[in-house]
Amino acid sequence: MAPPELLSSGEPDARGRTRPHVIFVPSAGMGHLLPFFRFIGALSSHDVDISVVTVLPTVSAAEADHFAALFKDFPSIRRIDFRLLPFDASEFPGADPFLLRWEALRRSMHLLGPVIAGVTPRVTAVVTDVTLVSHVNPIAKDLHLQCHVLFVSSATMMSLLSYFPIYIDNKDAQADVGDVDVPGVRRLARSWLPQPLLDLNKLFTKQFIENGREIVKTDGVLINTFDALEPVALAALRDGKVVRGFPPVFAVGPYSSLASETKGAKEEGPPLAWLHQQPARSVVYVAFGNRCAVSHEQLREIAAGLEASGCQFLWILKTTVVDRDDDAVLRDVLGDGFLERVQGRGMVTKAWVDQEEVLKHPAVGLFLSHSGWNSVTEAAAAGVPLLAWPRGGDHRVAATAVVSGGVGVWMEHWSWDGEDWLVSGVEIGEKVKEMMADAAVQKRAAKVGEEAAKAVAEGGTSHTSMLDFVANLMAA
Repeated sequence: MAPPELLSSGEPDARGRTRPHVIFVPSAGMGHLLPFFRFIGALSSHDVDISVVTVLPTVSAAEADHFAALFKDFPSIRRIDFRLLPFDASEFPGADPFLLRWEALRRSMHLLGPVIAGVTPRVTAVVTDVTLVSHVNPIAKDLHLQCHVLFVSSATMMSLLSYFPIYIDNKDAQADVGDVDVPGVRRLARSWLPQPLLDLNKLFTKQFIENGREIVKTDGVLINTFDALEPVALAALRDGKVVRGFPPVFAVGPYSSLASETKGAKEEGPPLAWLHQQPARSVVYVAFGNRCAVSHEQLREIAAGLEASGCQFLWILKTTVVDRDDDAVLRDVLGDGFLERVQGRGMVTKAWVDQEEVLKHPAVGLFLSHSGWNSVTEAAAAGVPLLAWPRGGDHRVAATAVVSGGVGVWMEHWSWDGEDWLVSGVEIGEKVKEMMADAAVQKRAAKVGEEAAKAVAEGGTSHTSMLDFVANLMAA
């Protein structure tokens, strides 16, 4: 079969077709940027022109490195520099630095319209991060462009986001936020909700409600999930049970790492080299994401648990929210003697690793994780059981999908950010040993991995959803 004819963006061919030009508007934080970059990498294999709005400097060093790698790996992708207006962060004392960047972006979004309008060739569609949709969608509509949301969490979380404004409108104004019964999906307990949603005056909550109201007005929602992982939530969204008139939902996950991520991990060396020396399914991989800073006291309990478990382990340790601020010495964090006592069967590092590659390594038998959605989908794709210890944000909502989807086990009673008690090393060690020996958990996770592979293969549900999305772009 001859390769498809490449078209010039915005210029019709002999049959009147035009090549779509999609402009991506990401926000901040690796948990948001990685899904964007990986989706962009997947979309680049289709007949689509791509531009990316880029705000520098980034909040973290990892973000800057990944932006640079994206444009190096895909030289045809256009970089559109966008300057933010001055922003007084003192208005929100103590706020998360990434949340502050989201707000700075939102306050500058009115400047984006002229930027998009001035891009050549002509833009035909905008794909925005959910944190910015309440500002970006109206701009796209004014320019008569499609606007899609690239959602970086689960379909279950999307159902909460889109239904939460309705819940707020219908509840007693004097009553506190309680359990949220999402139509067609499930009841989400109050204790599972992102903590800021319990206070309607929080900056995050105001952004969340505004974006939730705007979602239904967009042209489509792309989610890093697959039908076999979240069948109930996806069906409820698509059938209009959550919100009437909900836009098309494209379940296009799980995403794959870009070549630059894998290359960087291989060049780094030690973690993968160490894994190569370990027996099959013998290693507990421990990582709590890019923004979760666990207290030093809890880190020492985790260390005690890993030591007591008797299992080999690879631990990616993080002590601050922003990587540029992380200057802690491992020995000081973990206590004298720990590294010596586990030498040979445990490796602790603060280095960046390609988590997808680590999880697919045959030596890895369990993933102790904060249950961030990128981690959940990577564990699902690798068929590795996940021991979910949610730390904050959407992690408990994601953990409901970990359980219902067969990815792993959720320790619902373990501590949550802001709680001043510790999970003991004894309990951590016992749970790790139990899961490493649980054949039923391993079998369920392996089955999920098979379903993930089917979803992205030709003719699979996620492969088909991607083709449907591209067809929508072609029709713009």
